[in-house]
Amino acid sequence: MITSAVHTLATELTGDDLPAYVYDLPALRAHARAVRDALPPGLELYYAAKANPAPPVLRTLAPHVTGYEVASGGEVEHVRAAVPGAPLAFGGPGKTEGELRRALTLGVERFHVESEQELRLLAGAAEDARIDAVDVLLRVNVPLASDELGGAALAMGGRPSPFGLDPEAVQRCLPLLSGAGSHGPLRLRGIHAHLASGLDAAAQLTVAAAIADWARKLSERHGLDDLTEVNVGGGMGVDYAHPDRRFDWAAYGKGMADLALRHPGRTLRIEPGRALTVYCGWYVTEVLDIKHSGGEAFAVLRGGTHHIRTPATKQHDQPFQVLPMDTTATWTRPWARPAVREEPVTLVGQLCTPKDVLARRVQVPELRAGDRVAFAMAGAYAWNISHHDFLMHPRPGFHYLDT
Repeated sequence: MITSAVHTLATELTGDDLPAYVYDLPALRAHARAVRDALPPGLELYYAAKANPAPPVLRTLAPHVTGYEVASGGEVEHVRAAVPGAPLAFGGPGKTEGELRRALTLGVERFHVESEQELRLLAGAAEDARIDAVDVLLRVNVPLASDELGGAALAMGGRPSPFGLDPEAVQRCLPLLSGAGSHGPLRLRGIHAHLASGLDAAAQLTVAAAIADWARKLSERHGLDDLTEVNVGGGMGVDYAHPDRRFDWAAYGKGMADLALRHPGRTLRIEPGRALTVYCGWYVTEVLDIKHSGGEAFAVLRGGTHHIRTPATKQHDQPFQVLPMDTTATWTRPWARPAVREEPVTLVGQLCTPKDVLARRVQVPELRAGDRVAFAMAGAYAWNISHHDFLMHPRPGFHYLDT
């Protein structure tokens, strides 16, 4: 349900001010606080900045997170500038040598290394910069049973994958790390594994336990006394079809507390993104036209999937709320206001492609040209993953409400 602050702004903006992204920062703050309170005190919470890197969002989260996970040199620079001094963990595949060197210069605290070559590049960069110690977590494609990733919306591990290291590759990396026979600058601090997205709390706990157990066995097998950190990734489930069904943070927190008891002396870390910020954002736009084709109703909106690519990417209906607008005083056309009543309607954007669909055949009581539509759950993987310049339509406005 749209918050009152967002509703007020959404109806006050003029047509030329739309589309617009509107973020409710107090709602974000309250959600982040509730998540943090549900987790055990010793569990570290890093925010995956890729989900939404807007500086006001990053700063709103700052009191409630341990640090930020960044996945490119650009994100390193951006997040370091937005929240100076916050701990950063540099993950992501295909890090360039230049990115690694710049991250070292900016004092990145943790590196999630994805390959043997990346490890060697990082070691060389650290030696050239005369840095004595660099803390590393090896990202591992931890083997899982076939049913342990059941229900995943997106799988990044537990099977052949471009992400991370297979277990046998880990063996080849250990001699390059201090604490495992090397005296170089790279210190093995732990294991990182982000294996899937879209899991519920029970499935997340199953995966987390498998990762922690694998890390413990590796440590015992090779005498890695300094392997004290286990990052079990993010990917907490978000249900776009049922926005009120949220990830069970209370159950997850209790399960992670139990897991910590089974692995004393190890720091457990998570790095959610979407599940923290998705609920705080709305994409607000205006109905330009209502038309029928082949017996079906279509509402053509300002903007489209070049602004909010999520429904096209995930092949779902973006949840929305109709904000009726009284245009009696402003509707000066000599024809009736186009409308649909009590029938399904497909909401599309302005792009010259049939894939520009935000929601398909959704029943509405009434929808008219000039009404506003507020798409919910637009606070993550929305604007920042969209193909902004296709057809060169105007970019949306951005509003960060903090009252």
